[in-house]
Amino acid sequence: MTDQMTDPTTQTLVIEREMPHSPEKIWRALTQSSLIEQWLMKNDFQPEVGHEFSFRATPVPNWNGVIDCKVLVVEPNSRLSYSWGSFGLETVVTWTLTPSKNGTHLRMEQSGFRSEKDASYKGATYGWQRFIASLEHVVAEAN
Repeated sequence: MTDQMTDPTTQTLVIEREMPHSPEKIWRALTQSSLIEQWLMKNDFQPEVGHEFSFRATPVPNWNGVIDCKVLVVEPNSRLSYSWGSFGLETVVTWTLTPSKNGTHLRMEQSGFRSEKDASYKGATYGWQRFIASLEHVVAEAN
């Protein structure tokens, strides 16, 4: 069995941003269910390793709108990782927060795509750009 993180046959999507906020403030937006709903989707997330949860979007033809997930890593204010299962594809989303001179360096990595040409990879590339822009707005507005 190969590890998705090192399997050369899979593709990884990486999006990085510098945010003028503390890691603690960004962490809240990544781990509090009510804040996650504001920038991503409805959910029953809890920052506990092993917790199974789902993201729920508006159903569309050929998709019920549910993404099945499981928390894999919780390192407060530093690293969060969870599985992301939808459309028959199992990927892993990892958030890494690194303090920087002007706030925090945010890195979002989603690994396990079959190909850069795959519709799931293309959809994720588009979707995460929008979601992270929304995350930045929620973090800026949150107390």
